[in-house]
Amino acid sequence: MAKMARVIARIASTRRGVVAAEYAILSVGVVIVVGTAVVILIEPNNSAFRILGEVLLDAQASLAANR
Repeated sequence: MAKMARVIARIASTRRGVVAAEYAILSVGVVIVVGTAVVILIEPNNSAFRILGEVLLDAQASLAANR
């Protein structure tokens, strides 16, 4: 029993577990922020890339017609 108490006391005295928990919480926060940004920005990005594709196709057709 005394040996187990020493092990628990040693684990409690180190900060490794606390630091690991803090990093886990920070990681979850980053995942939530990035996920939210992706969901919010997916439609504007799709629209922008669609418009850019149309502009490039028009420019390519214009250049091909002038050859």
